[in-house]
Amino acid sequence: MIRILIAEDMHMIRGALVALLSREDDMDVVAEIDRGDHVMGEITRTRPDIALLDIDMPGLDGLSVAALITERVPETQVLILTGLSQPGYLLRALQAHVRGFVVKDAPAQTLADSIRKVVAGERVIDPDLVAAALETGSSPLTSREAEVIRAAETGISTDEIATTLFLSPATVRNYLSNAITKIGGRNRIDAIRIARNAGWL
Repeated sequence: MIRILIAEDMHMIRGALVALLSREDDMDVVAEIDRGDHVMGEITRTRPDIALLDIDMPGLDGLSVAALITERVPETQVLILTGLSQPGYLLRALQAHVRGFVVKDAPAQTLADSIRKVVAGERVIDPDLVAAALETGSSPLTSREAEVIRAAETGISTDEIATTLFLSPATVRNYLSNAITKIGGRNRIDAIRIARNAGWL
């Protein structure tokens, strides 16, 4: 049996995934979680063969969780299942050594087949998404610039960003200015939009 952990914050979608995979004779859903920061504890407890992760979850996003799993529990393979098909997310997933990346609007049977392939050691990624990712390229932002842009996305002031990230307001303004220039945005709002749409945040 393929032991599966599902991490998805939308209750209806998570329930549908559990029902879908439970119909497969060779699959057993051993854990279902609605927060990214609870995944590692459940993996330690249940030792699944595969972790099926959404990207956008509270607590910790799916790509950060994927990197932790790869580092700490490499025997558990990771498959990202997401409605977010931005090319930048795929590049970040590959950097986290994710074995599969499936979008939620794929046919239902695609998911079960992808799980089997990943467990068998194959990599499963939509070829159109790979082409788009190569065209878009990796993020031009440094990790600190991305962190500042993510903080700015919440709508807080430069001074509040500085306090939150333990930086000076002048340093925050420099990071924002550099990020806006690199991304090619007109202002911070435009830069946030471009970076978010590309999957760089």
